[in-house]
Amino acid sequence: MKATEATAKARTGKVNWVLFNPKTYATILYLLISLPLGIIYFTVAITGITLSIGLTPIFIGIPLFFGVAKLLNGIVNFEQSMIRQILGLPAPSESYTYNQQSEAGENWLKRMVRGFDGGLFIRNLLLVLQRFVTGIVFFVIMVTVISLGLGFIALPVVHIILMNELQLDILENSLFSYFHIDWTYNQQYLLYVGVGLVLFWIALRVVNGLMQIQRRIMYVDEPYQQPSDRPMEAELDTPFQSQYYEYQEDHPTQGMMQPAHREL
Repeated sequence: MKATEATAKARTGKVNWVLFNPKTYATILYLLISLPLGIIYFTVAITGITLSIGLTPIFIGIPLFFGVAKLLNGIVNFEQSMIRQILGLPAPSESYTYNQQSEAGENWLKRMVRGFDGGLFIRNLLLVLQRFVTGIVFFVIMVTVISLGLGFIALPVVHIILMNELQLDILENSLFSYFHIDWTYNQQYLLYVGVGLVLFWIALRVVNGLMQIQRRIMYVDEPYQQPSDRPMEAELDTPFQSQYYEYQEDHPTQGMMQPAHREL
């Protein structure tokens, strides 16, 4: 039941009413800092792996390699937890988190070797590299779409300031004059502001869509998709077994076997 509830909560990470939802603006902040964070992650990963390979002949690269693998795992977990906090997703269950109580008395190098997983290391490395690429691409897309919407909204204010201060009419050769549409500046202002609000709303939807893509790329939903077949099987088998044994207790086989009497 807990796994089912966690899965249901994980599916509610989508943002509704984007214009007045704090998650939208938290997503904008996340995508703004994603560019420098992606560069830092990429630099740390490439530098650490290169140094660990180069220092392997003097045996310093071996513990450095395991340290880099541990660091990459921490980076991926940090990114996943940050996305969960922004989208309001529940924390992973305790069964999914790694338990280190059995390794408390071991050496740190033995703990790193024991906890090393080659497949997990490759996945974390690819996620960090992909995080670097998506950080740049998502940053450019977000800045472009938001700037377009805010530019139309701020166009009347900019036009008034330029007309009063520099006597510069930026709307003199607009589409209205090209198509010979005789609209006043106030009517044009209302149109530009309306178009800007629509574009800004679309931009916020695009931003939330980028966050959902980042959520899938970083395997944020992976803890909620862990199989729970064994508890379900136990719940399904227990009632049938209990009914079977109760039936045997209430109706023993000796009592059920009755001698057949033939009527004469």
